[in-house]
Amino acid sequence: MAAVKALNPKAEVARAQAALAVNISAARGLQDVLKSNLGPKGTMKMLVSGAGDIKLTKDGNVLLHEMQIQHPTASLIAKVATAQDDITGDGTTSNVLIIGELLKQADLYVSEGLHPRIIAEGFEAAKEKALEVLEQVKVTKEMDRETLINVARTSLRTKAVVDAVLAIRKPNEPIDLFMVEIMEMKHKVDSDTVLIKGLVLDHGARHPDMKKRVEDAYILTCNVSLEYEKTEVNSGFFYKSADERDKLVKAERKFIEERVNKIIDLKNKVCADGSKGFVVINQKGIDPFSLDALAKEGIVALRRAKRRNMERLTLACGGIAMNSVDDLTPECLGHAGLGEEKYTFIEKCGNPRSVTLLVKGPNKHTLTQIKDALRDGLRAVKNAVEDGSVVSGAGAFEVAVADALLKHKPNVKGRAQLGVLAQNSGYDPQETLVKLQTEYKESGQLIGVDLSTGEPMVSGEAGVWDNYSVKKQLLHSCTVIASNILLVDEIMRAGMSSLKG
Repeated sequence: MAAVKALNPKAEVARAQAALAVNISAARGLQDVLKSNLGPKGTMKMLVSGAGDIKLTKDGNVLLHEMQIQHPTASLIAKVATAQDDITGDGTTSNVLIIGELLKQADLYVSEGLHPRIIAEGFEAAKEKALEVLEQVKVTKEMDRETLINVARTSLRTKAVVDAVLAIRKPNEPIDLFMVEIMEMKHKVDSDTVLIKGLVLDHGARHPDMKKRVEDAYILTCNVSLEYEKTEVNSGFFYKSADERDKLVKAERKFIEERVNKIIDLKNKVCADGSKGFVVINQKGIDPFSLDALAKEGIVALRRAKRRNMERLTLACGGIAMNSVDDLTPECLGHAGLGEEKYTFIEKCGNPRSVTLLVKGPNKHTLTQIKDALRDGLRAVKNAVEDGSVVSGAGAFEVAVADALLKHKPNVKGRAQLGVLAQNSGYDPQETLVKLQTEYKESGQLIGVDLSTGEPMVSGEAGVWDNYSVKKQLLHSCTVIASNILLVDEIMRAGMSSLKG
């Protein structure tokens, strides 16, 4: 301590017991904040920013991202938990709770004189055993729609996410969730979240004469400027007379008209019988003259579509996005039905590889909550499909692990996460825990807690499943961080920033 003070008189140092006490109190503080959020019966938190913006959430990831955490140890735990969410999409709150609980148990032993290194080794042994139990209890099964709906149920109750993931899934390829767009629309009621097997663009056609609805349409996606653009090089033209100026304007116009005519020729070629519609979706601009020409031919044109939507369009409708009008062929066209008001709905695609979840809600808070839940649900379904296996939920896995650990090594305590689940539902945590453990020992089946009644239930039969990869990641990250925090014996605030002033 004196050595650091000699080097830097402004340094702040906490050693041994003091350092451990600081770290454990930080972990417990964060645990207390998130404890009441766990599980389907968890409570909400209201976050108010400095500017007075309000956020209502029970998503641990959102909370940890939005909260201003000053304490270095608490900040470290928060980063680990949010990393867990980034990788697996779930388990943020559980992560914080288990780290807090491990440190709480360790504190008891350290105060009795046990060295933190021994406890850290105990944690490691417990982790190995817990992972063994995880491998034993995981259920490998065909990931049919019913199972996936049960998996998604742990993060939200909607079938839309399952259908969305199944729609974009390709055999033997990783699932790209960027191909599911979550689009929001303000609406009277929030139960109107729908899955659109296609795309929703947040703008409509820009010409009054264009049709509002097209059935059975060819879709041309392109990135071609259909308006006069300035050259990238700063150059200028000088004309001597009004006649020359007219010629210049005509030349500019002709250049654009040639492009438009090529699109019209393609339309006439593929829609010769007149029964099918034709839609142009352009990433760049289309000027009023071109819009007029296209409208006369019965073509619906949308301009300035977002770049991310171009790839989604080709995946949803088929076809190829074109960068030039010189090599247009019928093969580059996609196919879909189209309906439009303020938003453009591109539906009835043949084999959509990109879909949209349209979230409708009465206000911003509701929309944000639904979007967070949808994101978690999508990741849960993706994990289940990629893992090919699931784990019994409702705390059943934790009961099995706690029991195995108690048999395995006397000084490793069971997880207290279960008690929290029961407490959040308004039941007595101690009583519920005893019931579960007794039931598990007697039946040998994986028993979870039914949060509606507070009684034990067989999670698998009730269709309550958790993600295998979430649990695996959880056990790894919690143990490593808890051990690292436990082995800190000195905290020095002597970084470069504290030397200034």
